[in-house]
Amino acid sequence: MTDQQPHQFERGTDGPKVIVVGVDGSQSSFRAAAYAGGLARRQRALLAVVYVQPVMAAGAAMGVPVAETTDEIAEGLIAEIREATERVKDIYDVRWEFHTFRGDPFNGLVTAADELKADAVVVGASEQAGHRIVGSVAVRLVKAGRWPVTVVP
Repeated sequence: MTDQQPHQFERGTDGPKVIVVGVDGSQSSFRAAAYAGGLARRQRALLAVVYVQPVMAAGAAMGVPVAETTDEIAEGLIAEIREATERVKDIYDVRWEFHTFRGDPFNGLVTAADELKADAVVVGASEQAGHRIVGSVAVRLVKAGRWPVTVVP
């Protein structure tokens, strides 16, 4: 009689089933969403579109309605994604969900990928010059080494 272990599921070993894509309204994030949408369609995976609402305590302390503004951005992103989905619904069929998380982009995407049990993460390349020195969200996600990360220019 052999002492066999039951097979344990390993995320990402047979292709992604859940793909997380970070969107923030930038052109590179929309390109990342389009790429991730194509990947999700081909893999028959769930596309989890994630917007991380920034928490700006300093702005809130000065009376700036930060939460309302980021809620409006999230609603605008949902509307844009729904419009894009509607335009291609007869051509492509992609299962997708929209999620918002609060925090800085890196920690928000890590939380999203963990909670949604992501097999892959897709992000747009940073459009900010300072990130070449400090490091972008994409670089930090790659260094975390927890999921395959695709960076779309």
